[in-house]
Amino acid sequence: MKKTKLFLGISCGDINGVGIELVLKTFSHNKLLDLCIPILYVPVEVVLYYKELLKCEDFTYNLIKDVSNACYGRFNIIETDKNDVEISVQPGENTEFAAKIALDSLQLAVADLNNNKLDSLVTLPVNKKNISLVENTFVGHTEYLLKNMKNKYENLMFLCSESLKIATVTNHLPISKVASSINQDIVSSKLKILLHSLRQDFLIKNPKIAVLGLNPHAGDDGLIGDEDQNIISPIIKTFFNSGELVYGPFPADGFFGSRNYQKYDAVLGMYHDQALVPFKHISFGRGVNYTAGLPVIRVSPDHGVAYDIAGCGKANTHSFLSSISLAITVFNNRLMNSQKKNRK
Repeated sequence: MKKTKLFLGISCGDINGVGIELVLKTFSHNKLLDLCIPILYVPVEVVLYYKELLKCEDFTYNLIKDVSNACYGRFNIIETDKNDVEISVQPGENTEFAAKIALDSLQLAVADLNNNKLDSLVTLPVNKKNISLVENTFVGHTEYLLKNMKNKYENLMFLCSESLKIATVTNHLPISKVASSINQDIVSSKLKILLHSLRQDFLIKNPKIAVLGLNPHAGDDGLIGDEDQNIISPIIKTFFNSGELVYGPFPADGFFGSRNYQKYDAVLGMYHDQALVPFKHISFGRGVNYTAGLPVIRVSPDHGVAYDIAGCGKANTHSFLSSISLAITVFNNRLMNSQKKNRK
């Protein structure tokens, strides 16, 4: 039988945040189960706690040991290792226990990705600082996947919504290190991943990309830094001369102020806030953090743990739903591309 539904892994994120609430609200509606096979990695007591707290009587689940046991038309849960410790859920609190659960969930999900048991992973929000106290190399999901995928893939932080698609050359990096990290190799690599993703994952045959400058006013012809002239512009010219519709570098402030982004299929920014500030202003609550460049599909809501509303029943599911929707779309687009190649 041909595979028509994606196996959608979900790492639980911070159990004291809004993640589990998003899951309960979203999958209490069974229509979504016609489109994917969800598998959540979490101690089942956490789900039972929030189910009672939030009065989600319509949410039902299937407890399994392995992805191979997952049921079509049911929500599935694989329990993470509790290490014989009593489960402690404290909505809104920053605890080491919650960090350990989040990391255990992520590790199990990534292991199943590496073993080709999952097609996609939705990572629910975590407290990065908290997890770094348990795993000192952790700075974010994107970097974690880059380090822990079985095969090493270059990847790209790619924020997606109906209004704007924008990627970043550097990820979770201190501003003091950004300029020294921008070179022709990395800009070229990220552009290649972005172009490939737009074609493979979004079925855009001839994507049009805008590249932002690093410095204010894109350097003002070298007056404010020379990276735009000496590093970014030559790469753009090389891609353009090879037939790619790549333009820039554009000063970021005027680019968004004039809504120039609406003329392009995607934008490539140089650093985190240059991309995420306009993205969240334009698309907050509806956007998706997508990791392009991987053979699997990784998506995440565009918001954090939201401790201030955790356990209150106020969490908005739009971004989580958008994440699942994008995962399904990319899965189907890749399947379509694969079928086309096989017919040739």
